[in-house]
Amino acid sequence: MDRADVACENARGSRFDCLQTVSLNARSDRPNEDRAGASRQLAWVIDGATDLGPPGLLGAEGGAAWIAATAHDAFAAAQAQDMRATCQDAFRAIAARFERDRTRAVQAAWELPKAAFAAARLSGNTLEVAWAADCAILQARSDRVWWCAGAPETAAETAAAAALGAGRGAQEPRDAELLADRRAHRSGSDHAAISPDVTASARSTTYGASRVMSGDEVLLMSDGFLRLVTDFHRYTAETLIEAVRARGLAALAAELRDIEREDAGCLRYPRFKVSDDATALWLRVAVT
Repeated sequence: MDRADVACENARGSRFDCLQTVSLNARSDRPNEDRAGASRQLAWVIDGATDLGPPGLLGAEGGAAWIAATAHDAFAAAQAQDMRATCQDAFRAIAARFERDRTRAVQAAWELPKAAFAAARLSGNTLEVAWAADCAILQARSDRVWWCAGAPETAAETAAAAALGAGRGAQEPRDAELLADRRAHRSGSDHAAISPDVTASARSTTYGASRVMSGDEVLLMSDGFLRLVTDFHRYTAETLIEAVRARGLAALAAELRDIEREDAGCLRYPRFKVSDDATALWLRVAVT
């Protein structure tokens, strides 16, 4: 390919076409603390980390719901022309909003609101991605499928849940031993997540890029939806895309909830919560 061909190819426009979305709260009596959205060039999914104490830092609103909504608004308002700048703008917006909304000083590191996220941005024939913690992105092209935001891995969390007693995973993390463990984990300096701490958010975020072609599909997921792959081992990356194409996101979300209900004691699949908020965003790339 000569310089003229490269210049022509880089000048092409690209956009996301939204195919399907699904976002289910874990329990009907609690709000969904996931968020997802997409514009023509930018898509994102955000998963607020479960609160480990009662509301108070942000008034009556829990920290997980607050950061999910705030990060969602920040990405929706993004105007930057590359992924790194988009994320940095979002992190600064989250920090500024926190200073306006908080009702008191942070009393313990574990109560600082945190969230996992994954974002994808189209720039000509390039898909730029960014992520922190356990949200993930799959890219699919005809019969080829790959993780473009890191292959998800939950073995450490599964082991921790099992060590603390799998049967207790049927409860929210309020059991004293379990609560102490989760608070210590959340307070660690190596805990990867975005938060009102701009420096920590930047340190937690990983970036990547891949070539994109017209017709490619992009699937962004929170870890609650990813359980189908990571925790329950019903699908691989390849078979998940096949199932999405054949059955759609709603059917897979229903399958997910069936598995969780059948193991309500968290005995077969050790985990901290019976069900988690589950979100997926299925997009197709159009290059013009």
